[in-house]
Amino acid sequence: MKLQQLRYVWEVANNDLNVSATAQALFTSQPGVSKQIRLLEDELGVEIFVRNGKHLTQVTPAGEAVIQLAGEILHKTRTIKEIAEEFSNESKGALTLATTHTQARYVLPETVTHFRQRYPDVSLHIRQGTPEQISELAATGMADFAIATEGLELFRDLIMMPCYAWNRSVVVPKGHPLCSLPEVTLAALAEVPIVTYVFGFTGRSKLDDAFGAAGLTPNVVFTATDTDVIKTYVRLGFGVGIIASMAFDEQLDGDLVRLDASHLFESSVTHIGFRKGTFLRRYMLDFISAFAPHLDDERVQAAQHKKTLQDRAQLFKDLTLPRR
Repeated sequence: MKLQQLRYVWEVANNDLNVSATAQALFTSQPGVSKQIRLLEDELGVEIFVRNGKHLTQVTPAGEAVIQLAGEILHKTRTIKEIAEEFSNESKGALTLATTHTQARYVLPETVTHFRQRYPDVSLHIRQGTPEQISELAATGMADFAIATEGLELFRDLIMMPCYAWNRSVVVPKGHPLCSLPEVTLAALAEVPIVTYVFGFTGRSKLDDAFGAAGLTPNVVFTATDTDVIKTYVRLGFGVGIIASMAFDEQLDGDLVRLDASHLFESSVTHIGFRKGTFLRRYMLDFISAFAPHLDDERVQAAQHKKTLQDRAQLFKDLTLPRR
């Protein structure tokens, strides 16, 4: 059994059983990948994949177990390399973040700028996606950190730590009737078409919960995952926008009016997390503390040693989070 064979099996499983795409991603040949997988199956005495002709169609029950263990082995080999790199050159390496558009566009630039100044030899990569995609990228080791607000039940296998709290604003064109109200109300919002996030993105569930608790049904006419897209369609007159307050730029969005809506909705909390057993290099710890200053080395290491979600929640129970 070779480590290369386990990598091929793992990559094929995570490329929708597409051997050609796997070979391209690994800079090798398709026949070479197929041959090594066959050799591994012959050695183990079980089939990892079901085939239809030359095509892989699904993973066998035995294959599911093999692939899971292969992922764990590959993760441990990466950890060994990271430990060696840390001792040979602590300021050189790579860091991959998985997050949403709102975080990447409006929150991370300041942290990334600070980080790049301190660690110019660390290459940074940001991969945007849905909460499901973000959790999968981090859980499979394709991203070092997951930064997310919604769908935290998807991140149970990660060590998630609270970073900051935030709320929402209503954005409207200048002269909109809502601008004349002393204060925006849920009842007033229920009377107008709304443009906001797709459910499962950027605190959308808190919005739906607030309307539901008030016995109101919002007239959501347009949804998007990208805050800039939401503001574009507000400008086109589709409706009023409900967005994360930090995503309003006073200069770039000067043609719109921002109305505070924090009194209408429960605050959301953005978390940063990583896979259990991850060796955090010095620059990784420094990125976390730059993004969330209260998450110093001691608190992060304490979170790593907590075995359950309840224990980690207790660790952060009395923490006063910064607000954005």
